[in-house]
Amino acid sequence: MNDSPGWATPGSAPSDGQEAAVPRPSGPQDGSVPGAQWSPEQPPPAQWSPPSNPGGGPGAPPPAPGWGGGPQQPGWGARPPAAKPGVIPLRPLGLGEILDGSVSALRAHWRTALGFSLAVSLVTQVAVILMQRYLLPKPTAIDPNARGTEALRQASESARTSLLSLAPASLLAMIAMLFTASVVTVVISRSVLGRPVTLSDAWAEARPRLLPLIGLTLLITLIAVTVMAVGIGPGLLLGSGAGAALAFLGFAAACVVIIWLQVSFILAAPALMLERQGIIASLRRSAKLVRGAWWRTFGILALTYLFVFLLSFAVSIPFTVVGLIADGTGVSEFFNGSVPTPGWPFLIVTGIGEVIIYTLVYPFVTGVMALLYMDQRIRREALDVDLARAAGLPGYGADTPRS
Repeated sequence: MNDSPGWATPGSAPSDGQEAAVPRPSGPQDGSVPGAQWSPEQPPPAQWSPPSNPGGGPGAPPPAPGWGGGPQQPGWGARPPAAKPGVIPLRPLGLGEILDGSVSALRAHWRTALGFSLAVSLVTQVAVILMQRYLLPKPTAIDPNARGTEALRQASESARTSLLSLAPASLLAMIAMLFTASVVTVVISRSVLGRPVTLSDAWAEARPRLLPLIGLTLLITLIAVTVMAVGIGPGLLLGSGAGAALAFLGFAAACVVIIWLQVSFILAAPALMLERQGIIASLRRSAKLVRGAWWRTFGILALTYLFVFLLSFAVSIPFTVVGLIADGTGVSEFFNGSVPTPGWPFLIVTGIGEVIIYTLVYPFVTGVMALLYMDQRIRREALDVDLARAAGLPGYGADTPRS
C-alpha cells in the first residue's frame, strides 16, 4: 500500500498502486488570496500540539521554551508547538530546520539513503577513474615560461582538454545524482511522517519516475544551454573587439537569466516525484510554488551549496595531497601543470575522497530540495493538515472538517 501523504495534484486520479483513500492537499491558495502566505485551512482547535504532549488543556503550565514557547512578548500571544510526527514540525520551516531535517532524515534512514548513495557513487567513480586512465585525453603540459602567442595556444589547448575530460565525468555524476535523488526523495517523504522505509520500498516507488526525472533534468539543461547560446552567439558571430564586448555582456545577462530559471525550477523534481506530475507540469508547478518567494529560495540554495562546497573542499584537499605523495609527485608540480598523467595511486586515493563526498552530498542536497518543496506547500496549501492526517495524528482523520 502506498502511504505517501497526498502528494498527487488535487482532483487527479490516483496513480498506479495508489489507493484512492490517500489524502490529497487542497488547491493552492496563493492565487485566490492576494498576498497571503498562510492558508486559511489550519488544523482543528486544540489539536496543534503532538498527542504525546500531556497537559495541553486549560490550566496546564506554559509550554517549554522553543518555537512559540518561552516568555510572552508584549502584544504577542505564545503559539503552541506544532505536531512533529517525523523529522520536521508540521508548520512553515526556517532555514535551520530545513538543513537539520535533511540531516536528521539521513541519520534515521542511513542504511537506505547513504547505503544506496554509496553504491551509486562507488560505481560512478570506478567508471570515471577508468575513463581518466584509458579514454580521456592526457592533460596538456603548460610551460610557465611561455609568452605571447605560445602562452595563448597552451592555455586554449589546456581549456579544450579540460572540457573534454570533464564532460563524461559530469554526465556520469548527473546520472548518479538522479538515481540518488529518486530514492532519497521517497525516504524524505516517509521521514516527515515518521514512518520506516526500506530500500526495496523506496526503489519500487521511485523506479517508475526515473525516466521522467531524467527527461526533466535534460530539459532544464537544454534550456540553460539555449539561453547561454543566445546570449553569447551574436558577439561571437560579430567578431572583433566590439564582438568580444558584446559576447561578454551577453554572457553576463545569460548567467542572470539561467540563475533565475534554475531557482524557479528547483522544486520541479520533488513535484515530479511526489505528485506524479509530468515534465512540463512539474516545471509549472515549481514556478508557481517559488513565485513570491524567489529570494528566500535563492538564499536557502546559496547557503546549501556553500556548505556543500566547504565540505567538498575539506574532504578533497587531504585526499589530493595524500594521492600526490603516494604517486611520487610534488604538490607544486601538480598545480603548475608539469605532471602529464596521474598514476594509479593518485587516481585511487582521490577517487576514495570523491566517493565520500558524493555519498554525503547527493542525499543531503536532495533532502533540502524535498523539504523546501514541502515547506512551500505548507505555506501556500496547508499541506501540514494532510501530512498530519497521513501520519494518523488524532483529530486529523478523514472525517474531520476543515476549519
